[in-house]
Amino acid sequence: MNKSLYDQSFSVPFRYPVWFTRHLFSPENPLLPETLNRLQENRRHRAVVFIDDGVAAAHPHLIDDITGCFARHSEQMVLAGAPALVPGGETAKNDWKYVHQVIDEISRHHLDRQSYVIAIGGGAVLDMVGFGTAIVHRGLRMVRVPTTTLAQNDAGIGVKNGINAQGQKNFIGTFAPPFA
Repeated sequence: MNKSLYDQSFSVPFRYPVWFTRHLFSPENPLLPETLNRLQENRRHRAVVFIDDGVAAAHPHLIDDITGCFARHSEQMVLAGAPALVPGGETAKNDWKYVHQVIDEISRHHLDRQSYVIAIGGGAVLDMVGFGTAIVHRGLRMVRVPTTTLAQNDAGIGVKNGINAQGQKNFIGTFAPPFA
């Protein structure tokens, strides 16, 4: 019998910047448009935004700040649709319907691999939105804006995305960097 073996391997290094800032959406802060143009593509990047509903409730002007930021920097970035609210905490990760909400928004606004998904919230929201973002078109660009200390140290900078299923935490998931 004639047989041969080829031992193949590959690696995918994850490299991405981690920025620290305050008042990301304020008129004086250029970080968001600079981040979306990090690859120097010099185009108007389209984006959708998902916000933890608890964060939105605690910051009633956040949606206006986001839309104002996109309007001020309209030559560099376009808000493809109104910011969408998703539940915070483990609720976001316990039901596929929230992943489907992310997928539906991406589809409805015809986002592609040069577009962005921006997630604002705690770790569970970043994990769930990251999962939905990672499985559409084999992964869209994502910007994570963590709003808790735990999220800053885990989901905000990590490459793990997922949801709870089959009675197990993080049972379904992917590895995808916050922004590739």
